[in-house]
Amino acid sequence: MAGTYNRVMLVGRLGRDPELRYTQAGTPVANLSLATDESYNDREGNRQSKTEWHRVVVWNRQAETVSNYLGKGRLVLVEGSLQTRKWQDQQGQNRYTTEIKAQRVVFMDSGQGGGERPAQDASQDSEEDPFDAQSDDNQNMGPAFPSEASAIDDAPF
Repeated sequence: MAGTYNRVMLVGRLGRDPELRYTQAGTPVANLSLATDESYNDREGNRQSKTEWHRVVVWNRQAETVSNYLGKGRLVLVEGSLQTRKWQDQQGQNRYTTEIKAQRVVFMDSGQGGGERPAQDASQDSEEDPFDAQSDDNQNMGPAFPSEASAIDDAPF
């Protein structure tokens, strides 16, 4: 029997600014809302567009980096795994949410609307580049659209 593999790679735009919080132990965690789009022709031949929204969770130093340098509308590549969390609402009902636990976030555009900046990987540790951060996977706890971006050619796939 072959092993299984839980890996997600998305390129999309942030629907709002990252939300940075800290756990009780002081670990930074950022929540991102990522939009991807898909275009297709319907039965009548009309062009249709569908937007899918994804919840992304980024941990540790990388969470602080994305919070400091990313904002609504920025194009990013997110690489990670799917996780489903169970929680209870105010009425005590069990609820579930599925999100992407990011191991790597790559900034795909400059965010200034002008010239393109080369893609920056927010998961690598570097003292020279403020766009870089280290992801501590051992401590992980539980818009415009990509089709408009010229920087998509920089995606590593």
